[in-house]
Amino acid sequence: MVDVAQALLQRAGYNGFSYEDIAREVGIKKPSIHHHFPTKAELVAVVTQRYMHRFAEALRGIETQHDGALERLLAYAELFEQTYGAQRQLCLCGMLGAEADAVPAEVAHEVQQFFKANLRWLTDVIESGQQQGRLRPEVNASTHAQLLLCALEGAMVVGRAAGGAVHPGPAALGRAVIVSLEA
Repeated sequence: MVDVAQALLQRAGYNGFSYEDIAREVGIKKPSIHHHFPTKAELVAVVTQRYMHRFAEALRGIETQHDGALERLLAYAELFEQTYGAQRQLCLCGMLGAEADAVPAEVAHEVQQFFKANLRWLTDVIESGQQQGRLRPEVNASTHAQLLLCALEGAMVVGRAAGGAVHPGPAALGRAVIVSLEA
């Protein structure tokens, strides 16, 4: 149920799916979903928390596999490329963030936490790269963290809207931003 809900959220957003859609895809009755998740807000909060946990694990993996800031930033951009992929899926929190005024408060809070954690991680990586002499010291790390995250999230949205044919994908745009930081 949670996997199906996540796929529906990434494809259609909070208001773009119902328990009926989940029941149809999973092959169960709606009351079974209500038994586990009495409200849609509870289900989406669980989906969002799981997504955040998995993303945090991916960030820890990047830290383990890559020593340099530049390499970490490039690996970060690849996470968005993997999500976008052939299906042109959007980042779950990017999709929910676009609907921030229409989602329940507990969901909006989880989405805010996702973006705060990502911006904090990116800022730390950029500052580390500046201290190592690998990234330009005169750039504001926090501003460039926001620029990179916005470029990646925006690349997914624009790519989907443009049909993908004229769009290079999130990783290519992320690389363009990251290369501009190189010392």
